[in-house]
Amino acid sequence: MKVIDTHCDALLKLQTAKLQHRNLDFRHAPEIETNLQRLEAGNVKVQFFAIFVNPEKIAATDQWKHAQEQAAIFHEEIIAKNEHVTFIRDWKDIHTLAPGEIGAVLTLEGAEAIGNDIEKLRTLYQMGVKSVGLTWNPANLCADGAEEPRGAGLTRLGKEVVRLNNANDVLTDVSHLSVKAFWDVMELAAYPVASHSNVRAICDHPRNLYDNQLQALIAKKAPIHLALYPVFLKQDAETATVADLCKHIDHICALGGEKNIGFGSDFDGISHYIDHVTDASGYAYLLNELQKHYSEEQVRGFAYQNFMHLFPG
Repeated sequence: MKVIDTHCDALLKLQTAKLQHRNLDFRHAPEIETNLQRLEAGNVKVQFFAIFVNPEKIAATDQWKHAQEQAAIFHEEIIAKNEHVTFIRDWKDIHTLAPGEIGAVLTLEGAEAIGNDIEKLRTLYQMGVKSVGLTWNPANLCADGAEEPRGAGLTRLGKEVVRLNNANDVLTDVSHLSVKAFWDVMELAAYPVASHSNVRAICDHPRNLYDNQLQALIAKKAPIHLALYPVFLKQDAETATVADLCKHIDHICALGGEKNIGFGSDFDGISHYIDHVTDASGYAYLLNELQKHYSEEQVRGFAYQNFMHLFPG
């Protein structure tokens, strides 16, 4: 059974190693949870790779350079060196992947790198970015993030970014937004997505979504992709099981969102894991376990088909 995973942080890991003069081979480096070998073992058909520049560690003057470096790593280390990895330039490219090919989608997590320069966003589109999350956890010039105490919504710049996303068939990711910014995005976005968020009614974490937020995504036929991160799955826990993930799936299904559910693992950005699901190869175990709770058709939807029916194009 194939998988579409809408979030990982492999680019940051590869960049960090490069800056430390260490060479990590994307094909099989054990440090990379979404390396090619593991993606193949987990039958991941499409993997989204996030450009992420940590605003708490990288000075504002260096953020654009760091984002460009990660985009270059995506093209040079993941695409150019692996003939079976196909760059998804247009959403329709997902439909034409050959057997044995893995689609790679470039995304942006947090708009810090563009500052207030909208032309930098256009440059990212040209580099292939197909999904944009306006914030990480703090505030920036576009919006407040999920852990910004002020809890404000989108700025004028943030609204311009969403409109440009719409015009370019680019997803607008709500996963790290404040509640107010989430609602501002939902009012404007043609293609909203929650790339790696879970259910706040089950696990009260600021990165998770309230029921009315989930219902708004369902009403707009937007993908809701669950993170495989125990901290977002179970209150005050560092470990979790597939049964804990099922509670989130069941809750979204009860809200009418069975056809919206997918996975955005957050691999390479997390340090705790669901039992037996510690990297991309763990999808084989995960999907097998899910079929003990749901029909094969339902699990196929969660794994792959739901996104195929909802994404632009």
